[in-house]
Amino acid sequence: MGFQTGLAGLNASSKRLDVIGNNIANASTVGAKSSRAEFAALVSSAGAAGSSEGIGVAVATVSQQFTQGSINITGNSLDVAINGGGFFQIATTDGQSAYTRDGQFKLDRQGNVVTNQNANLMGFTLDATGTPTSITPGKLSVPTGALLPASATTTISLEMNLDARAKIAATAPVTPRTTYGTALTTFDAQGKEVPLNLYFVKVADTPASAGPPVVLASNNWEVYDSLTAATPIQYDVSGTPTSLVLRFDSSGTLISPTAAALPQITIPTPGGITPDIVATLDVSKTSQFASGFAVTNLTQNGYTSGDLTGVSIDQKGILTTTYSNGQTQRLAQITLADFRNPQGLAPISGGAWVETFTSGQAIQGKPLEGKFGELRAGALEESNVDLTAELVAMMTAQRSYQANVQTIKTQDQAVQALVNLR
Repeated sequence: MGFQTGLAGLNASSKRLDVIGNNIANASTVGAKSSRAEFAALVSSAGAAGSSEGIGVAVATVSQQFTQGSINITGNSLDVAINGGGFFQIATTDGQSAYTRDGQFKLDRQGNVVTNQNANLMGFTLDATGTPTSITPGKLSVPTGALLPASATTTISLEMNLDARAKIAATAPVTPRTTYGTALTTFDAQGKEVPLNLYFVKVADTPASAGPPVVLASNNWEVYDSLTAATPIQYDVSGTPTSLVLRFDSSGTLISPTAAALPQITIPTPGGITPDIVATLDVSKTSQFASGFAVTNLTQNGYTSGDLTGVSIDQKGILTTTYSNGQTQRLAQITLADFRNPQGLAPISGGAWVETFTSGQAIQGKPLEGKFGELRAGALEESNVDLTAELVAMMTAQRSYQANVQTIKTQDQAVQALVNLR
């Protein structure tokens, strides 16, 4: 029986050396997790009553250690590390669902986000409001070969203060129209730039049977779009053309137009090739105080077409694209998966795992939700292999192997002695 006991010990020690060797080989593999050979004693069931005769050892299992690895900064925008629980969900080239902690992602020629083994990264595609378009993860891709289409201006926001000390324009000496003015660039449907000038002229109020209530004569400002225009900018109120006039109360607060009824102005496009720009002019944050004329914010939402210049990922896994026209778009969100028993996962080539009956089904979620960790873009999770500990374990396993060899050798000497009995 001693030969079999020694042989069992040799097999177990050899398996342990295999596991240690694999750990050492993957000490520099991104996202790799160390393994540990776990042993169980074998006891003969054919012994006498009350006997506990041992017949060797067996490898009970090789368990994986899913402890967190160190985070290494790389600076590559598509490198992603998971700091906490969860796995990246990927689809292998044969369509199989797999899971990995290796975040070395790249774009293939079609713009798909893939691993080094060409497995597709999975996640949710987002609509314009940042809401997932489906609850089922799909392959993530970036439109690398297409321009971001131009978008016409539809909203203009203006925040400013008009000087309450200004004289009415008709009062001598006449105040030049350029004294209180500003300008910005808008865009038509084809992305062509269309300049818009805004001039503010202080006027006395003219009472009328309809329209806003009469206020102090020095609290009204007409808005013009050119230096030579004879009338202020016109916009429709219930189908009636109305001059754009900013009216303030005695405390300098804007009372017309109100935030609930902002004017829609028309900006002619040159050449008539594209439709005129129709945009809402938000002046609700305009004030009239006794301080200098100052424009604190002047923005519009149109833009010309643009080429893709970069891709970034934030801690929640939101994949954002940046374009040459200064625009950004939130395209997708990376999903994570976790398991009730991660040690039940079966490893496959390429630093990935697949689910098994023992691991249970994947539980999907988003980064920073529940037990899922955050994502660190521009970084990678290093292997959790402790190289020093593995080298010490290798020496221990080697000594165990040698001891089992000695067991067999001693048993052989005993048998040899019996054979030589005369």
